[in-house]
Amino acid sequence: MARAIWSGTLSFGLVSIPVRLFPATAPRDVRFHQFDRDTGRRIRYRRVAGEAPAPDPFLRQPSQGGDEVPGASEPDAAPFDRTLQETAASTSPGPEVPFEDVVKGFEVDPGRFVMVGRDELEAIEPERSHTVEIEHFVSLAEIDPIHFDRSYYVAPQRGAERPYALLLEAMRRAGRVAIARFVLRTKQHLAAIRALDDVIVLETLFYADEIRELKEVDGIPTGVTADDRELDLADKLIGILETSWDPSSYRDEYRQRVLDLIEARAQSEGSIAVAEGAPEARSRLPELLAALRASVEQAQEQTKAEPDHKQSSGRRSRRRTG
Repeated sequence: MARAIWSGTLSFGLVSIPVRLFPATAPRDVRFHQFDRDTGRRIRYRRVAGEAPAPDPFLRQPSQGGDEVPGASEPDAAPFDRTLQETAASTSPGPEVPFEDVVKGFEVDPGRFVMVGRDELEAIEPERSHTVEIEHFVSLAEIDPIHFDRSYYVAPQRGAERPYALLLEAMRRAGRVAIARFVLRTKQHLAAIRALDDVIVLETLFYADEIRELKEVDGIPTGVTADDRELDLADKLIGILETSWDPSSYRDEYRQRVLDLIEARAQSEGSIAVAEGAPEARSRLPELLAALRASVEQAQEQTKAEPDHKQSSGRRSRRRTG
């Protein structure tokens, strides 16, 4: 069952419609976890510090102790837009960095970054609003599909069914799409709101400056024309392949092959239980307990399988997690 990701008000002039947003799409990508081939242990990622950066003449360097040299000039204070010189990545991982100590860096020049704290970004976030305010109505044909990002179903909250139906029918009759702006999480979105059968659909849109310009793409032909005979044949081919749009007739064949592979492997070799111990345990006791639990489960599964002779002795059959 889909869960609402946002609730608020859809503002249509002086009409306010309490609504909720539900994701209209659900990607079916096959997602894998990563494991060490030899030990079977889960691969996890940490935030670790890389190699220490080289001294930057624009940054004040900490004192290393000892007496100061008489007459030595002190380096200037760091400028407002603090920068950091990027160095080669360390061959060995550094210490893990706590989340609260992580800052963000924006690359202004190759290898040079402006550092911004999380609190600074939070101070300028768009005001959290619970209103989708319709600003204009346009023809759907005017919006190139390249602008569409994500799709959401708009459902009325209890008691708002009548104004919801009013907006739905009005847009359907006018053949127009509403353009609105709203804040979802920490980003202000541009959106197109349209009628689709018996539901209102909200499509988030890319802003104009987010669409890559053609001059950034190599190899786009200019000044090339087609021969009339070639065009006639192309028109004929298009006519032969023309049909009605039926999205259900198209399948992700690669995803299905991956699922078939997983099912076949599960039937032939079974699945493996992976003990989820603490990643930074200070003693070996959690690992020991996890190993004991896994061993008990393995023995129980083998005991159940032996009378049926469905699995060869020694084969591990454990429950799958993740």
